[in-house]
Amino acid sequence: MKIVILGAGVIGVTSAYYLAKAGHQVTVLDRQTGPALETSFANAGEVSPGYASPWAAPGIPQKAIKWLFMKHAPLVIRPMLDAATWRWMAGMLRNCTAARYAVNKGRMVRLAEYSRDCLIALRSETGIAYDERAQGTLQLFRTQKQLDGIGKDVAVLRADGVPFEVLDPAGCVAAEPGLAPVREKIVGGLRLPHDETGDCFKFTNEVHRLCEAMGVTFRFGVDIRRLKLEGGRVVAVETASGDVEADIFVAALGSYTPALLRPLGLTLPVYPVKGYSITVPIIDAARAPVSTVMDETYKVAITRLGDRIRVGGMAEIAGFALDLPPARRATLEYSVEDLFGGAGDQKRASFWTGLRPMTPDGTPVIGATRYRNLYLNSGHGTLGWTMACGSGRVLADLLSGARPEIETADLGLGRYR
Repeated sequence: MKIVILGAGVIGVTSAYYLAKAGHQVTVLDRQTGPALETSFANAGEVSPGYASPWAAPGIPQKAIKWLFMKHAPLVIRPMLDAATWRWMAGMLRNCTAARYAVNKGRMVRLAEYSRDCLIALRSETGIAYDERAQGTLQLFRTQKQLDGIGKDVAVLRADGVPFEVLDPAGCVAAEPGLAPVREKIVGGLRLPHDETGDCFKFTNEVHRLCEAMGVTFRFGVDIRRLKLEGGRVVAVETASGDVEADIFVAALGSYTPALLRPLGLTLPVYPVKGYSITVPIIDAARAPVSTVMDETYKVAITRLGDRIRVGGMAEIAGFALDLPPARRATLEYSVEDLFGGAGDQKRASFWTGLRPMTPDGTPVIGATRYRNLYLNSGHGTLGWTMACGSGRVLADLLSGARPEIETADLGLGRYR
């Protein structure tokens, strides 16, 4: 079949790879000049299936109020009057129950674990390199209350057979020797030894190269305007440079997907939650992290990417704003310097922001719509890199008439009806 994918981030490009591998004729359209130049460009670098958790969780509303008054707050809410923002926030609040958290986390871990396996297989088959490491992830707790609150997550990990370690401060330092100078600040940690790290931008560009070798057509600098309907199906995507026809269309535009679907009468509850990162050149490797450390207090991930440290996190409810407030950079700098002081050169650090496409329940939307040739692969939030390969493989199986290797019925748009 002839398939058009809208979006060349990590989700769109991995979808193209698996669809091309399944024998389809694939074209990818994107407004940027190359792949992975928006949300996939400088994310936190984690491939962390075990930490695939919905932001909507019991106790989050109370924590959110407290965070609003912190100097280095993990959550920032700018005053917004638009209905979309309030609808999405209301949806999140509805998911802040123990029952919904368990369901949402279970399906997120299912997809993320599968995706990690697909990534390992892709890397083994192709030999691509992207500053990858397979040395686990350490969630670091600075307070006893944080450590005492891991019960619900451990229960899901145990139920899904995900290996984990609950560590004391000495165990944390053994896993991440760079933490030795700040051992007194650590109460404990939750380590997932099978998690990985890697540069999502480098990965996506490597897969882009593989796709081109497989015959995938990439058209960059294309302004996507709308989808054209005829007889209950999409017949073309209208662009500034003309219509593009296909048998199947896949919307993988991240936070911009809802606007494309709205004229078709489709409501996709995806909101652009803004995140930030700094990328810091390493000047003292002995003091740098060896993999990823999640600073639970500030919700910041500190990741080793070759000779760089990627520090990413925070959630800002600010619509589609792409400004770079110095206060957000200060939070990232504070977290990494407080734990790995002197490891990197902050004066040469680059500062970046991206819009994470978040659903209210944390799970992406993958699969068919009521238009028989329009499919979705969007809403991955902070886990696009973690879930990319699995999402692309699931989509390719669905479009090829093959049975996916994991349950997918609860990943579709229908769960919001």
